[in-house]
Amino acid sequence: MSRTQYRPGRLVAGIAALAAVVVALAGCTGGDKDNKSSAPAADQNLPAAEGLLKDSSAAMGSIKTAKFLITADGTIAGLALKRADGVLTKEGNAQGTAQIEQLGTTTDLSFTIVGKTMWLKGATGDYQQLPLALAATVYDPSAILDPERGIAKVLSTATEGKTEAAESVDGQATYRVSAKFVADDLSKIVPGVTGTVPGKLWIAKDSKRLLKAAFALPASGESKGGTVTVTFTEFDAAVSIAPPK
Repeated sequence: MSRTQYRPGRLVAGIAALAAVVVALAGCTGGDKDNKSSAPAADQNLPAAEGLLKDSSAAMGSIKTAKFLITADGTIAGLALKRADGVLTKEGNAQGTAQIEQLGTTTDLSFTIVGKTMWLKGATGDYQQLPLALAATVYDPSAILDPERGIAKVLSTATEGKTEAAESVDGQATYRVSAKFVADDLSKIVPGVTGTVPGKLWIAKDSKRLLKAAFALPASGESKGGTVTVTFTEFDAAVSIAPPK
């Protein structure tokens, strides 16, 4: 595994891909009241998916901060991200680390986003300050926990929702909900998506917060497709994100 020094074009593209997925899932907030995920639960003892998605949207809409972990398995068109972790705020700020892969080369990054500015640092060298506008065509960090954008739109247009099972995620009781997601909405968050994308959500039984989500992204061209998985923890913990010194 080779590692590269800072290359602005490559790192901006990589961090944009990272943040696009972060937006997709950390932005799980206040969905549409006319949620289309209305298929009945697989078991009469399980709550219907429609109610769970609506409750989860409302619960996530009040979240101020969250810790996230993203893993991407497979080869996904338009997505160079392999792994990322960090913290997010409702204001659109973020801080953490990421690993991207392009043309067989792996690059480790540290990133900070504050307001309209991003700072990137490769495995060596200092932080480089860049205007957020460089990545604005791919993602908008202000949408991360914005109740009007992010996955709220994706959830509101989901179809074929079904509550599949009661499961545990890191010791917390959840309901696993499957649904299909429209590419027109999901592609604005996860680049390269086409067609209808299946996914699964793990929603906490008590708080109705989204603890985990997985999207099965399709093959496209030479990319065989894969799965992007995101987990959320430490909701509303005290977070301070400032420009690196």
